[in-house]
Amino acid sequence: MKILIVDDEKDITSSIKIGLEKNGFDVDAYTDPQKALDDFKPNVYDLSLIDVKMPKMNGFELYREIKKKEDNAKICFMTAFELYHDELKKVLPTIKVRCFIRKPISLKDMVSHIRSELNLS
Repeated sequence: MKILIVDDEKDITSSIKIGLEKNGFDVDAYTDPQKALDDFKPNVYDLSLIDVKMPKMNGFELYREIKKKEDNAKICFMTAFELYHDELKKVLPTIKVRCFIRKPISLKDMVSHIRSELNLS
């Protein structure tokens, strides 16, 4: 299973990458959302983990751009902030994401969340 991580905090990105690789995932990690978008290839990733709050391009903007390249891309937002699905729907009425990971999260819980999202549990 190949996972894309995009989070502007290098220590978080690095920790998640190392932890997921130790759990058998193949991981590409980026701290720059524009670079992640430039390198994004359709049908490569089983799941993309995208931080919501990033400078220059936030996670929702990156989501929109990834969906232009791969309409059926599976996306999971990561955030330390309270987000409510109903409020998100008002901002992005066409969004199809159900997956949110609240930071901080333990590696065990993150792996469980990813396995569940990918129907591996």
